[in-house]
Amino acid sequence: MDLLGKRGDRSGMLIVLSGPSGVGKDTLLRRLEEVCPRIQRCVTYTTRAPRPGEVPGVDYNFISVEEFKRMIEAGEFLEHAQVHRDLYGSPLSSVAEIREDGNDAILKIDVQGGLAVKQKVPDAIMIFVAPPSVEELERRLRARYTDSEEAMIKRLQDARKEIEQIPMYDYLVVNDDVESAVDKLRCIVTAERARIR
Repeated sequence: MDLLGKRGDRSGMLIVLSGPSGVGKDTLLRRLEEVCPRIQRCVTYTTRAPRPGEVPGVDYNFISVEEFKRMIEAGEFLEHAQVHRDLYGSPLSSVAEIREDGNDAILKIDVQGGLAVKQKVPDAIMIFVAPPSVEELERRLRARYTDSEEAMIKRLQDARKEIEQIPMYDYLVVNDDVESAVDKLRCIVTAERARIR
């Protein structure tokens, strides 16, 4: 098999799920995995510390900066980027294995990483999750984080820049209601599986 499979053969799809911090991507992804068979999340790597409640190997693979740099040099990432002062990367081997097994690999990554994946895997399905409004996003972020005001302002600035990239994506799902948003995601996956290429 080549880098990451080709659509039209029996390999699964590669789905990229992006959106601003605090928009609810983790919640939507957990629910999507429950209602949509053959979706498998590819756990990304990060150098940041785990947040309360996060499980290593489930939410992220938490590694040192040194180990991350070693993986970059070894060519082990499909994409990698610095986000909010921390490093994040999608493991190439995990994505390929999931797709070879006939499952759909889903990456929950930032816009920067999503656009890098699209360059390498043009048939990746790109889905952007947006908040109902920037004001609602700020409310969610303030409820979720104990960040400083400076860090909060930075996250909101980054969110506005990410929202500007929506035209680069195939689909837009507004997360104003979790069940409705999950249903839209399920419909997208179902339609893409039925697409004739």
